[in-house]
Amino acid sequence: MLELAGVSKSFGGLAVIRDLDLHVDDREILSVIGPNGAGKTTLFNLVTGVVAPDAGAIRLDGQDLAGRPAHEIAQAGISRTFQSIRLFLNMTVLENVMAATYAHTGARMWQSVLRTPAARREEAAVRAQAAEHLAFFGTRLQGYRWDQPAYSLSYANRRRLEIARAMATRPRVLLLDEPAAGMNPAETHEITELIARLRDEVGHTIAVIEHDMHVVEGISDRVVALDHGVKIAEGSFDEVAADTRVVEAYLGLRTAERK
Repeated sequence: MLELAGVSKSFGGLAVIRDLDLHVDDREILSVIGPNGAGKTTLFNLVTGVVAPDAGAIRLDGQDLAGRPAHEIAQAGISRTFQSIRLFLNMTVLENVMAATYAHTGARMWQSVLRTPAARREEAAVRAQAAEHLAFFGTRLQGYRWDQPAYSLSYANRRRLEIARAMATRPRVLLLDEPAAGMNPAETHEITELIARLRDEVGHTIAVIEHDMHVVEGISDRVVALDHGVKIAEGSFDEVAADTRVVEAYLGLRTAERK
């Protein structure tokens, strides 16, 4: 579904991603791990068009998207969440999700301003779709919360809302950047189950950046480990966790030698 071939990116002479080959299969959950500075978030930025690669191809179902603007990549079917939550804090919960459908609506500005019948029908359809996405999260984002501003939500519910907004873009591939960051153990367990449901019930193909190894172990079909922009291991969670190069990257050379 998603393939990177020979992708490289440097900033000011510093190589952040180096000749990276990576793929995510249809309806697979791939976890990308690595120490801080390994290039994980830059990888997501490259895939979503935040930055352009210096070399290599980024293909979605065979279509090369490398270097295309972010809105075109989103429209093609790749959506993401961010390590630092980026909601529209002064908009309501429902409005946040409705806003994400912009790439799939057809009403012109003048139709929206004049409230033409076509614009009203489309708005009603968008509202219904947003309600459906929020219903996926059960009572967490239901009822009176629809009309609450996003800033009033708890941290965990902000994370859920950002995922709901990403779902509303109708993605074929969903990229989740540290979805369990800052959560307590109960919330972490819930987000782990949620990611599995996104694949099993909704049918999303998912790539996850995550530091919590309990989450990685619980959700991953396959794991890729990066260090300084280079892929150092790939395979099942057990295989990657036992790889001496991964242990060295996280804990240092002496620890790896003792292993």
